[in-house]
Amino acid sequence: MPPQGLPGLDPAWSRLVGVIDLDGVERTFHVLDSWSARAEPEAEPTGTLLCVHGNPTWSYLWRRLLASAPAGWRVVAVDQLGMGFSERIDRPRVLAERIDDLGRLTDALGITGPDRSGPVVTVAHDWGGIISLGWALAHRRQLAGVILTNTAVNQPEGDRGPLLIRLAHLELVNRIACRWTPLFVRVTTSLTWPRLPVDIRRAFAAPYRTVARRRSIGEFVADIPFEADHPSHPAVKAIAESLPDLEVPALLLWGPRDPVFGDVYLRDLMHRLADPVLHRYEQASHLLPEDAPDYVSAISTWVGTLRVGNTSAAPPVGATSEVARPSVLAGLEARAGDPGAAVVEVGGRSMSWSELNTRVRNTAAGLNAAGLRPGDRVALMVPPSIELTVALYGVWRAGGVIVVADKGLGLRGMGRALRSAQIDHLVADRAGLLAARLMRLPGRRFSVRDDFAAMQRLGHVDGNLPQLALDGVMRSHAPDAGGDEEAAVLFTSGATGPAKGVLYRHRQVRAQLEVIRDAYGLGGDDRIVAAFAPFALYGPALGVPSAVPRTDVTKPGRLTASALAEAASAVDASVVFASPAALRNVVATGTRLSPSGRAALSGVRLLMSAGSSVPAELLRQVGLLLPQAELHTPYGMTEALPLTDISLTGIDEAGDGDGVCVGRPLAGVRLRIAELDSAGTPSRTLTAKPGITGEIWATAEHIRDRYDARWVTDRAAADHPGWHRTGDVGFLDGQGRLWIQGRLVHVISTPSGPVTPVGIELRVQSALFDSGLADVGPTGVAAVGVGPAGTQQVVVVVTAPGGPLADLPMLDAVRAAAGHEVASVLTTDRLPVDIRHNSKIDRAAVGIWAAKVLAGG
Repeated sequence: MPPQGLPGLDPAWSRLVGVIDLDGVERTFHVLDSWSARAEPEAEPTGTLLCVHGNPTWSYLWRRLLASAPAGWRVVAVDQLGMGFSERIDRPRVLAERIDDLGRLTDALGITGPDRSGPVVTVAHDWGGIISLGWALAHRRQLAGVILTNTAVNQPEGDRGPLLIRLAHLELVNRIACRWTPLFVRVTTSLTWPRLPVDIRRAFAAPYRTVARRRSIGEFVADIPFEADHPSHPAVKAIAESLPDLEVPALLLWGPRDPVFGDVYLRDLMHRLADPVLHRYEQASHLLPEDAPDYVSAISTWVGTLRVGNTSAAPPVGATSEVARPSVLAGLEARAGDPGAAVVEVGGRSMSWSELNTRVRNTAAGLNAAGLRPGDRVALMVPPSIELTVALYGVWRAGGVIVVADKGLGLRGMGRALRSAQIDHLVADRAGLLAARLMRLPGRRFSVRDDFAAMQRLGHVDGNLPQLALDGVMRSHAPDAGGDEEAAVLFTSGATGPAKGVLYRHRQVRAQLEVIRDAYGLGGDDRIVAAFAPFALYGPALGVPSAVPRTDVTKPGRLTASALAEAASAVDASVVFASPAALRNVVATGTRLSPSGRAALSGVRLLMSAGSSVPAELLRQVGLLLPQAELHTPYGMTEALPLTDISLTGIDEAGDGDGVCVGRPLAGVRLRIAELDSAGTPSRTLTAKPGITGEIWATAEHIRDRYDARWVTDRAAADHPGWHRTGDVGFLDGQGRLWIQGRLVHVISTPSGPVTPVGIELRVQSALFDSGLADVGPTGVAAVGVGPAGTQQVVVVVTAPGGPLADLPMLDAVRAAAGHEVASVLTTDRLPVDIRHNSKIDRAAVGIWAAKVLAGG
């Protein structure tokens, strides 16, 4: 039996169970059984979670699930023979025998069918995954679902298997690492993020303290069949080939930092399982139950959706519509014969509508001939250009799904994002191909330019788009993508955590285009300059010519007034879209504008700016450079853009308030508020009553379909199907206008209740400017909470010289203006902002820094 005092382990769970094995020998299994600790063990459970560990862990891996089992569910965690605290055996056990052992054990435990012990859901990790699936295939009548964490059932073609396991397969290494020393155990428990506490690592090693007790660790490794003549190869092959017939729901919980089971194994599992849903814990590694303790709540939520043998269908997150809409390619098709410019590269080339339409059709046909199939995912790693426009619409016409992640995420962040999307193909320029090689992205690779020799030096390239377009001339044109097919996976900026993939279907993209067109009266006579690349890419779909200024779109704060004017002149622009950070630098460099530059900007009729709050004063300064423009600030996010809109006139009418007024909902958009309680937790009830601060929810036809590979995140909105949780906090006023007060994760949890940061920051900015103490912009002040939740103190951090403690005049001015009790005022030279818009303050990082400073750091 396990020793006393192992952290998190209730001794009452432990049971020893006698089982007659295939050879007629009685064997003793150790199991952890949550039903053993119940006052009424004879009560029938709702169902059983049958948990199977891998090598070299033991049932201790599932202690959190035992402690917090779903209501009514029994949790049984098994120690396999020779492992944990089960009996040590005198010969190696092969896969088929271990599956048989598990079946005999469940019989002995009375887990024999839905009519007696309730339905069974298997939960497994590592090599326990294939053993549990072997059991599942043999016990389909009582099976309700399968849950897998970081495992594999097949060695994909071309993959040699995990390096660490192949090394341990070598006989001498196996003896040294697995049996003679506890090295294999220690390495396994080091594959966590962050590193496990010493007492937890010791608990995992507790069953394996001697050479004799480690024997099965080496035997387990040796039973992994890398070659076709291995004794367990037939059993592995049979299980892998039978999985598509296992027609039960499957939940995959995955740690992408795993050096053993990489994304190639996840991809294989997703293709083999009949009904899988996936949640990636982006920070987790091999031992996911240790790295992501909240996997327990994910399992509880998921089993709550199950019926015996099936799932209760969860409604889609995005709102659906019966309205028939044209293809996203309709705008391009409508101008197919137009010789005018459709896409302009400032200072360079342009492409007419007629040529663009032909190139898109031929590229699509060529991509289909090269192997792109409807539903395939295609990562686009190309800067804004004619090539990117052709690639985007060519992929859409071919039936593919575009996948886009910001270059500003860095190689690591981009690689994590693109791998999570399980891309099938990659379209890239030279820099993109080099980055793809460094990020080890999967899929077939296509260059956007006809420079084969140069591209091949950057790694294997399967072709290039110009050649594919030539090939496509001789082929039939590909069909248009339809309404409900997947269209795009777009990644969030990662401002409040790892970037999330947001999946849109074509009907939602088309609905978004219609909202933008109708809200701003866009027509064929307009021309767009977009310092935010997605809006330039939407130009052809809207039937509107477009251009992108000569600037790095991942650093919008570097856009100059001259670059904006140059782009406006290139297309005779009537519409400009730019982030607040871009506009601040445009204003700062506006004095250097030439007369021709001023003339180009004077023809703009509409300016849109989004990404974060846009101060009225900034808009007024921009208005001096764009004197004919109506100035608008739409509100939205990657998951839903736009939701509301307000003009400078509307901002002036709204006046000052505890937050930023972002206007009224656009046509077809509904907004509701989930009120915050005293701890800052949103209610499960939505309200439209004015003046109530809470989390903002929205619904509209153009809201995203779901988060990609983030099942848990999607289920967080299950209380209100068809609605999107924005993660922002704010309130509706008596005029139906929405006010934004910050992000939910940035709400300060004080003893007197929740405090939102944006109102404090705006009042402090104004007071410091009026007093002459500091001239700080929208990213110059942050209000954060320091201390434990419920007892947090408000700390204000200002970008100003000196510090880190503010001088007395600034301290007094901030406290007088804040409107809440402020414990401390700190100064710093800069505040961290988001990658995409350079406008959203990372208040979480600022709060960590402030806590360290106030603790003497």
